[in-house]
Amino acid sequence: MPRTLTGLLAAFAVLAAVSAWAADEAAVMHHGDHHAMPAARAVAAPAGQARMPVRFPGPLREHTLANMRDHLAALGEIQEALARSDFDAAGRLAEQRLGMSSLTAHGAHDVAPFMPAGMQTMGTDMHHAASQFAVAAQDAAVTGDLGRALAALARVNRTCVACHAAYRLE
Repeated sequence: MPRTLTGLLAAFAVLAAVSAWAADEAAVMHHGDHHAMPAARAVAAPAGQARMPVRFPGPLREHTLANMRDHLAALGEIQEALARSDFDAAGRLAEQRLGMSSLTAHGAHDVAPFMPAGMQTMGTDMHHAASQFAVAAQDAAVTGDLGRALAALARVNRTCVACHAAYRLE
């Protein structure tokens, strides 16, 4: 396939993923989490459809991939804490490893210049969503109502899925 056509297909795939993600986020903001359609369903890339390649320098690429693997590990640890009804621990994990206060530890200022604007936006939104989950988890510790916390955690996951459906590191 000619390089230009491959580039156009990648750009259309990114546009579709970002548009679906943005529509999902707009639904969340307008209706609340319980009415939003999961972005994971909306942005699953069709077989063979290219994601936009994002080129990072070698060491920064490895650092970023390690951060993403840590994000996945943190999500698992958060789920384990929720299963134990340890809402405070779930909130702490989210804020320290995924939330806005984790940006310095992850070296966000180093990787941001290599990210397309849409990827930067989704990354920032994921970190905001994690901080919002942390608050919802702390509220659940007091109220016992887990619904808002689970909806907030799902938003974190939807943001990750949308970004990974649109972009791939090279």
